[in-house]
Amino acid sequence: MRVLVTGAGGFVGTALVERLLREGIAEAGDVSELLLVDRQAGEPPGDARITALAGDFSSSEILEPLLSKPVDVVFHLASMPGSQAEAEPAEGDKVNLWGMLTLFERLAKQATEYGRAARVVYASSVAALGEPLPTSVDEHTAPLPTISYGVHKLVGELILADWTRRRKLDGRSLRLPGIVARPELSAGHGSAFMSQIFRMAQRGQAYTCPVSPSSSVWWMSRRCCVDNLLHAARMPAEGLHSGRVWTPPVLHLSVQEIVDALVRRFGSFSIDFAPVERIEQLFGRQPPLTDGRAIEAGFRHDGAIDELVANALELA
Repeated sequence: MRVLVTGAGGFVGTALVERLLREGIAEAGDVSELLLVDRQAGEPPGDARITALAGDFSSSEILEPLLSKPVDVVFHLASMPGSQAEAEPAEGDKVNLWGMLTLFERLAKQATEYGRAARVVYASSVAALGEPLPTSVDEHTAPLPTISYGVHKLVGELILADWTRRRKLDGRSLRLPGIVARPELSAGHGSAFMSQIFRMAQRGQAYTCPVSPSSSVWWMSRRCCVDNLLHAARMPAEGLHSGRVWTPPVLHLSVQEIVDALVRRFGSFSIDFAPVERIEQLFGRQPPLTDGRAIEAGFRHDGAIDELVANALELA
């Protein structure tokens, strides 16, 4: 099985690559070739199955050699973060919209050339829902994105669903929240505070949080995120709903609840709160989320809050 991962050197991508090498898609060892693309030339795991290229995932220099033979599964993770895309709109359009469409279009040619539709797992975002959000979110909540990043993600979802209907691709889109805990503050991620709380508590360092302690947030660890991405790739196509979009379950917790759990694990640490209205508006007023179709399809959250802490920090 040939598997392509864009954004393979990123926070989620590196963990996904490790799992693919270890577990495969349907079973361990079924990934015969793992094709990795990222803008930054990193050090891929030493494995003969890997072909790693550095550059623009949508450029012909990257796509033509990688797709000279058909691929079975694609994980499209590469994107420019929302805050950065707002600050650099032309580059955001290039990466998140035109680049994504170029990749999907090139993959769709495979169905004509080889009679095989590539299975595409697309890392969409809860930004597609927009803000302000309603008092609760479920599978019937209409997406109304209010930033370009969310618009781009929604376009990707719609194209995948339509091209799946036309049997050009076999798409599965996951609307992901901010994933924790990134190792360092990530430029362009408005949700970076979510990870910083974990890291500062683990190190026993002081932290000033840009949202209030009562802020309600959707939480998912990288470990759980990768579980859900792999589950999306493993689901048989038969019986999937026509929209091909799921918002996986999350833990809906206040920042104070997270702080309390971190204190239980690591002891007290110094944290102050200096709310920034825009960040709190985007990431600190999230309502209960229950996507019945996602739950029925087998997607999951981290379990309990202490499991989230362990998963987020990759603790045993």
